[in-house]
Amino acid sequence: MTQKLLCGYRRLVLSAAALLLVACSTTEPAKNSKHIPQNSDRNLLSQLGKSDIDRLADVEIRENTQILRTLMTKLYKRNPRELRKNTTANAEEMVKSIFENQHGWRFKEINEAQGSNAIQQAFRPDYQGDRVMSLIVGLQTMLIKAHGGKTEFYFTDSIEPQNIFNAARNMEIVVWQLSNKRDDKGQLYLFTNELNAHEHNLSFEREFGKIIGSLDMFAITLSEKMQRGITRVVQTLSTAIFLPFGL
Repeated sequence: MTQKLLCGYRRLVLSAAALLLVACSTTEPAKNSKHIPQNSDRNLLSQLGKSDIDRLADVEIRENTQILRTLMTKLYKRNPRELRKNTTANAEEMVKSIFENQHGWRFKEINEAQGSNAIQQAFRPDYQGDRVMSLIVGLQTMLIKAHGGKTEFYFTDSIEPQNIFNAARNMEIVVWQLSNKRDDKGQLYLFTNELNAHEHNLSFEREFGKIIGSLDMFAITLSEKMQRGITRVVQTLSTAIFLPFGL
C-alpha cells in the first residue's frame, strides 16, 4: 500500500512540474525579464493539435537550444582563434547565422558532420577546422535526433524517453571532454571554465548543467506518462562512449 502511495505521489509531482513548465511557455513575460523562449506559432488551431506533453517538449527543446546559443557565444569569446577560422563576423553574428539561417544543419566548414561525429571531430588532434562550430552543431543535431528529428510536437508525435535520457548522458561526456581533452602540447582543445588564484568562472558548467537537468526531468516525465522504463547506463566518463538513439 505504501509503495502505491509513493508511486502516486511521484506521478503527481511530475505532472505538476510538467504543467508548471507549460504555464511558463504560455504566460507573457515581464518586460526585460529572462524567460523561456516562446513558440512563434501560438494560434489556436496549432495549439489544439498539442497535448500537455507536446507543449512541454516544445518548451524543453527551445530552452535547451537557447542555452546552446549562449554556450556557442561564450565559447567563441573564450576561443577567438576558432571564430577566425571561418568568418570576420563577431561571435553574436556568427551564432545568429548558425541558428537562424536555413541550412539543414549541414555546414561544409565542418565537413557536414552532425551529432556524435561532429562532437568527436571537435576533439580530434588532426582537425584543423572550427572546433566550436563542430561541437555546438553536433550537440544541437544530437538533441534534435533524440527528439525524433523534430523541434515542434503534436498529438501524432512520439518521443522515446530512453533517447532523451541518453542525450543527457552524452552531454555529461562532453562536459568531461571539455575539461580534460588536450592536444600534444598539453593545451585544452577548447577553453571553458576558469579556475585559478585570481578567477573562478564556472558559467560553462552551469549552462551545461541546466541542459542535463532539463533532459533528465523530461525523460522521467515521458517515462511516467508512457509507462516505459529507462535503462540507466553507468559509464566511466574518461572511457565513456556516446550512447545511441533508438527508434
